[in-house]
Amino acid sequence: MNLPIFSALRRMTVLPILLLCAFAGAASGAQVPAPVLTSEHGANSPQAQKQHYVILVSLDGFRYDYAVKYGAKNLLALAASGATAPDGMLPAYPSLTFPNHYTLATGLYPEHHGIVANSFYDPHRKEVYSLGNPATVTDGSWYGGTPLWVLAEQQGMRAACFFWPGSEAAIQGVRPSYYLKYDERVANHARVEQVLAWLQLPEAQRPHFITVYFSDVDHQGHEHGPDSEEVRSAVAVIDKEIGALREGLAKLQLPVDVIVVADHGMATVQGDWITLSDYFPDAGAFEKILGPYLYPTSQADAQRAYEALRGRSDKFAVYRRAQMPASLHDDSNPRAGDPIIVTNGPYLVRFSAPPASASAAPEHKQVGAHGFDPARVPEMKASFFAAGPDIVAGAKVASFDNVDIYPLVAKLLGLDIEQLKTGAVDGDLQPLQRILKPAARAAAQ
Repeated sequence: MNLPIFSALRRMTVLPILLLCAFAGAASGAQVPAPVLTSEHGANSPQAQKQHYVILVSLDGFRYDYAVKYGAKNLLALAASGATAPDGMLPAYPSLTFPNHYTLATGLYPEHHGIVANSFYDPHRKEVYSLGNPATVTDGSWYGGTPLWVLAEQQGMRAACFFWPGSEAAIQGVRPSYYLKYDERVANHARVEQVLAWLQLPEAQRPHFITVYFSDVDHQGHEHGPDSEEVRSAVAVIDKEIGALREGLAKLQLPVDVIVVADHGMATVQGDWITLSDYFPDAGAFEKILGPYLYPTSQADAQRAYEALRGRSDKFAVYRRAQMPASLHDDSNPRAGDPIIVTNGPYLVRFSAPPASASAAPEHKQVGAHGFDPARVPEMKASFFAAGPDIVAGAKVASFDNVDIYPLVAKLLGLDIEQLKTGAVDGDLQPLQRILKPAARAAAQ
């Protein structure tokens, strides 16, 4: 990176002309400011200004069949005017929020980009990364790969992120031109309005790549299960915002491709907890335990735990990390722990139960959950929709790995991924090639 650009992006300011006052849900009624932060990268290059626009929309926990199941008319209309994967997009393992959002952003499986769970331990750093810790979330040294917003900025194209894991951190010293600190209280419609406001900036400052994130469906899925009326209502709420986004874009008359994805699906939890200490009670064998993730003090301890857990239940399989099935792409990063537990169904795993206490509140157990292998739990499959001037209307594609979103977006934006400083991505455009109109397929060749 050249030094003037690197110095400029360090000057972080609040963008006053786009400051929106967002509101929390009707239940609280509290006003929540949503200040847009900026990183100064200069104007879009002349080449960038010629490119079309891409909005990447994340609907957290929006299972592949929800649009049909719950009659999401705006999403179904998006599919009819563009492309969809009726049998779902395959999330990376584990099918959790942070690993999969960052996989979508980098085209890398979690073992390669390093965000292997929502919270995990790094045995080399001797530190814990947690999605709830601003110090780790905003520390770019945790993140591998080249996120799409970084790629765009490095190639002279402005980018904006209304929430996305990793977007608050300076990755390779780069943040998007416009971004926000995550605050779940910001109203959904304020997010849509901000996206539309970004697209009304002068052409030189207007972002060509934009992300926006919605969490409602995931939250209701956890609390009430995927077959609940609460999920039905949440789908309707989010679908209304998709309609508002499409209506707003139609008024702007810009060449915008909209890609709507989910990070994972949702399944109804079955049975009671799998408690690993029932089979291997020696917590001292581990340097760190984070839920189902085990970090051994030695290779000998890892082997002892593996032998004690192997074959003890038909609800889970256990693997030494290096022997993980190749299909899971999870056999090389020590942040994933060792041994690794892979459930055979939608079962919750912990190392030990919380201590019993007469005064303690009853243990909360989610009704719906994710994180499972989509080959074992098909409900993990995520939604995919795409429509716009570069997308074939009515196209349907077979299930594909979500790493393939990265080369798709790069192609639509005219970005070069052949010479990435961080190496080749795991994704491949081929499974999605047929949804592109001929002019888009030939672009940036």
